Amino acid sequence: MYRARIASTARLHRLGSSGVATDAISSENLYDFGVKHVTKGLARITEGIMTKGEGSYVVYDDGRRMLDFTCGIGVTGLGHAHPRVSKAAADQCMTLVHSQCSIALHEPYIRLIERLLPIMPDPSLDSFFFWNSGSEAVEASIKMARQFTKRQNIICMQGGYHGRTFGAMALTKSKTIYSDGSAPLMPGVFSIPYPFWHQSNLPPSTSTQFLSSQALYQLELLLAQQTSPSDTAAIIVEPVLGEGGYVPAPPEFLQGLRRVCDKHGIILIVDEVQSGFGRTGSYFAIEESGVKPDIMVMAKGLGNGFPISGVVSRKELTDTLKPGSMGGTYAGNAVCCAAAVAVADVMREENIIKNVQTRSNELFSALNALRYNPALRPHILDVRGRGLMVGVEFASPSSVGAEHDNAVPTSGSVATVPHPKAMASRVAKKCIEKGMLLLTTSIYEVVRFIPPLNISKEDLAKGCQIFGEAVRDVVREG
Repeated sequence: MYRARIASTARLHRLGSSGVATDAISSENLYDFGVKHVTKGLARITEGIMTKGEGSYVVYDDGRRMLDFTCGIGVTGLGHAHPRVSKAAADQCMTLVHSQCSIALHEPYIRLIERLLPIMPDPSLDSFFFWNSGSEAVEASIKMARQFTKRQNIICMQGGYHGRTFGAMALTKSKTIYSDGSAPLMPGVFSIPYPFWHQSNLPPSTSTQFLSSQALYQLELLLAQQTSPSDTAAIIVEPVLGEGGYVPAPPEFLQGLRRVCDKHGIILIVDEVQSGFGRTGSYFAIEESGVKPDIMVMAKGLGNGFPISGVVSRKELTDTLKPGSMGGTYAGNAVCCAAAVAVADVMREENIIKNVQTRSNELFSALNALRYNPALRPHILDVRGRGLMVGVEFASPSSVGAEHDNAVPTSGSVATVPHPKAMASRVAKKCIEKGMLLLTTSIYEVVRFIPPLNISKEDLAKGCQIFGEAVRDVVREG
């Protein structure tokens, strides 16, 4: 039982309305109280209550200190409780907490735009709307695309993830768990394969050029057979597939999407919620391809833990929106905007992008050393990603596409050794037991590395060592 691990059983106290101290829930019972009353629809990878975060580490109420390679799913890119970000938010709390966007502008909102304009992947992206979460930003992008084009249909990617609110959920094709029992979903949604070998039932060695050409061919068929270009408002794509397995989109695929959108007047929406704000070694992952988004959505790392997202487009497009058609009670909250301004300043002044690039080389080197270790090589299918958004895929005897899981060359032949079942989740669990938080992703056997962007060389090496030990333990156990 979790409660047995709690060292302190001190009672918490609070003052009642009479001014007399009354007992609150004891610290030893607080976790069980939470498990009972927090909706079952939320899942967690650890037991216990997280009480503190500092840099690359989090602390639980039983004293566990864990190296965090999840960053709250890619959110705390500057580490937990970064002093400049936290101070900016605290200072703003003492000045103005809430200035609803339909009532007045506030300075942090405008200062945030000032910071973001110079780092946009294209200078045409000059019109900003801030909301609270990635899902809301995606919802706003869909609404805007339909209003810009006067069309309805949206094309998304197999394996894509865009959120769990109703419209975003219809675009999410990474796992059925996100929409089970929720049909009928938003109509007018079509999907094509992402250029990922699994989705085309091809070997891992298949070239990205071939995968891209096949996916773009499927797009041509879709526009000819299912949704006419004149009915298609937008194509939405993640430049690095997130919940679908941490798969970077080949530049030629993204460039092909841009050509199709230009040809037919379709809006290209680039979802940088997880990949944006330095995560991939540039401010935005789309930069590698040179592709210009019509709409770009961002969130997560933008606020380093404060709930803020952004939708960016061209002023020539957003000037066609009716005033009042966009908005939200907490959209562009002053405290969150102030925190995001500080994040942008720290990113620039502390040369965070350079650290991402350096640590990325070290991470790939460590993971590839495991991949090509003779004892482990048959069980590791792929190491992929960009920057500090990196996935490791294990072979599986039972997952979708498992017939290709043995296509790992060993001394010039094909490996035929048996693979441990559920390897990704077992490795992630072992890492947690050894003191590091790590997440799985996709329907395949993939773990994902999302450490802080400013992680030290020493902490990255420590995490890689823990991961290597976990992989060896699972392989040994079979």
